Amino acid sequence: MPDGPRYDDDFYAWTQHQAAVLRQMPVSDNRFDREHVAEEIEDLGKSERDAVRSQIRRIIEHLLKLSYSPAEQPRFDWMGSIVEARAALGDKLSPTLRRDAEVMLPKLYQDGRERAELGLRSQRETEAAAKLPAECPYTLDQILLRGWYPDRGEENP
Repeated sequence: MPDGPRYDDDFYAWTQHQAAVLRQMPVSDNRFDREHVAEEIEDLGKSERDAVRSQIRRIIEHLLKLSYSPAEQPRFDWMGSIVEARAALGDKLSPTLRRDAEVMLPKLYQDGRERAELGLRSQRETEAAAKLPAECPYTLDQILLRGWYPDRGEENP
């Protein structure tokens, strides 16, 4: 069993570890472009990380709209978007990426909040947009929990 994270257990951590190992290996054949291969492996992991962050932003945006929008019609569309995003996260979220999401949650919230605010304002829901909390009212566990949705107007779910 190799040292470091296992591919099947934590793909993101595996990519970062393998790139570091590759950079430390001696190269006897100068036709092998070690640095670019290592960079590509790292980028695969970063792509996974970016996809996780994007889905969390999407969930936050729609959780906020569910909480603060007075509109009835798009509610099931927002819930459907949350279901899709949570399913995508289920495919990608590893222990390392979960830790990254915990650390990045304040920034991810600000990004999702900005999208929610723009969406609400575009529907002339300026009062709802003005009520969006400055700090994330959701825990990462709530964001990831299948079937969990905040109540309308809920400020501390």
